[in-house]
Amino acid sequence: MWPVNHPNFRPYQVFTHMFTHASIGHIFFNMFSLWMFGRILESVWGPKRFLLFYLACGIGSAIAHSVVQYFQYKELLEFVDALKAIGQTEDVDRILAAPIFAVGASGAVMGVMVAFAYLFPNTELYLYFAIPVKAKWVILALIAFDLFSGLGRTNTGIAHWAHLGGAATGFIIVFIWNKTNKKTFY
Repeated sequence: MWPVNHPNFRPYQVFTHMFTHASIGHIFFNMFSLWMFGRILESVWGPKRFLLFYLACGIGSAIAHSVVQYFQYKELLEFVDALKAIGQTEDVDRILAAPIFAVGASGAVMGVMVAFAYLFPNTELYLYFAIPVKAKWVILALIAFDLFSGLGRTNTGIAHWAHLGGAATGFIIVFIWNKTNKKTFY
């Protein structure tokens, strides 16, 4: 998914970006997390509601990422214009050719993980297959990591704002769906 102010942006990318991945490791982690947390949510909600939730989280992640990318790409274009103005055009083509698109289902998966932590906060997850940590703390740590990394504006190749958008979308949906159900907190 390209930034909305990039010539390669197409509106359908808001939906299709979550069906592409950057590497085998990327797809493995996303699908493992989706299997681990999603299967439980699907058994609680049913397949149709879960699919709706998952796709909504993916679209929410795309919107959040697009908003941030719009401003970052705008700054990049202003920098390129400044380079052209002072006659340093040798770096312009290299800068503009750099990949600045996002791929992957990580934002949607992050929404699934937040929903799991909201509905089953005290479920123990085992870090490194040995250290028990409650789901609510693991997911909060992941959100904190994405928030601080996104605010740090370091180019890690990770779409931190897409993760946060998926997490926020997932939280809002589960909060609305679960307003009257007090049985899920244990």
